[in-house]
Amino acid sequence: MDDAAREIVNWDPSLLWTAGTILLLIVMSAFFSGSETALTAASRGKLHSMAETGSKGANRALQLTEDSERLIGSVLLGNNLVNILAASLATSLFTVLLGDSGVAVATLVMTLLVLVFAEVMPKTYAITRPEEAAATVAPPIGVLVRVLAPIVGAVRAFVRFALGIFGITTDPDSNVLAAHEEIVGAIALHHSEGAVHKDDRDRLLGALDLKSREVEEIMLHRSSIEMIDADDSPQDIVDQALRSPYTRLPVYRNDPENIVGVLHAKDLLRALNVHVSKTGRPGDLSDFSITNVMMEPYFVPETAILDDQMREFLRRKAHFALVVDEYGALQGLITLEDILEEIVGEITDEHDVEVEGLERDSEGGYLVDGAMTIRDLNRASDWNLPDEEANTLAGLVIHEAQTIPTEGQVFSYYGYRFEIVTRERNRLTQLRVTPLD
Repeated sequence: MDDAAREIVNWDPSLLWTAGTILLLIVMSAFFSGSETALTAASRGKLHSMAETGSKGANRALQLTEDSERLIGSVLLGNNLVNILAASLATSLFTVLLGDSGVAVATLVMTLLVLVFAEVMPKTYAITRPEEAAATVAPPIGVLVRVLAPIVGAVRAFVRFALGIFGITTDPDSNVLAAHEEIVGAIALHHSEGAVHKDDRDRLLGALDLKSREVEEIMLHRSSIEMIDADDSPQDIVDQALRSPYTRLPVYRNDPENIVGVLHAKDLLRALNVHVSKTGRPGDLSDFSITNVMMEPYFVPETAILDDQMREFLRRKAHFALVVDEYGALQGLITLEDILEEIVGEITDEHDVEVEGLERDSEGGYLVDGAMTIRDLNRASDWNLPDEEANTLAGLVIHEAQTIPTEGQVFSYYGYRFEIVTRERNRLTQLRVTPLD
């Protein structure tokens, strides 16, 4: 530094003011950088919880993040203004002090200062405590957004116009991810990181999936329904009801398609008690009528959404419905318990019949009942077989093979090997599934 420069440094206060202004601008740049990271990384769910407890900053942060484009535009505008101004002042300062070489020195010094103190440090802090930081910076950032609103609005309009030239359209009111998809993605991510256990993941995803799944996907197929023939003798009906593991049994007349009622075991027990009390003949059921005991059947379409059907069950205080197709033909039955099992998993009691659907074999594969649903198989084995085209494992293989395979045939789909173990008529009753990896 020559004597003239020393004299300027010692006696010219403008240089000290310039240096002080540069430091202030770096602090402002750090504030903008940290605010941007905090407001974009903060969880809206956590901010909402903080707002519910009385945090005005969290409430303001929620309001700001509703229009992310406007928020980011304002913060970036403020950040670029202070960075450019700081760089210009630093260039002027070092040019006065060092002459022509001051430009290079100013570039190096400002790059280091901005990188460390205005970018990395504030963003690191903000990302470690995003919600607290967002609640703190939200009030001043809110003022900035209002002040810069006209400029940001003009910039947004120009950006949309420029993108439109290239055929790119933007919708400022649309979200990149719907709330449902965002939650599902977050649950899957936390499970892969080990923060959410498999059982918790299955329950959460099961509850979310109720809005996208139909009754036909989980109903008990008509071929597996146990029914009572209304024309059977009263004694045979009572014997069948006592042997059955089910509390409610559909009652048909002449044809299984002709469902005339639903028999509840408790209603049958009460009616038998009244009948015996009146007649005094416990073993004589000759004049006992099943039609006086059964309830009116409740029919639902196979395309009903599970979430809507669960609400309808609760509204009607019902637990049991028969499923029909668009032509009114019986397809199966569904219960409230079936829907709840999609959330909490299999619900069994001391009267349920255990169904062997999945069994590990000695060859490293799994023996699977063909009627087992793909969803249940995925949940039990943590697989990811598609269930868009078929509900059961047998249905998936038939759909992919475009034919009904015979015993011993082997197929490979979706990273798994499927071997047909047993077939009864046109039904694939058991398959061996082996992951190829």
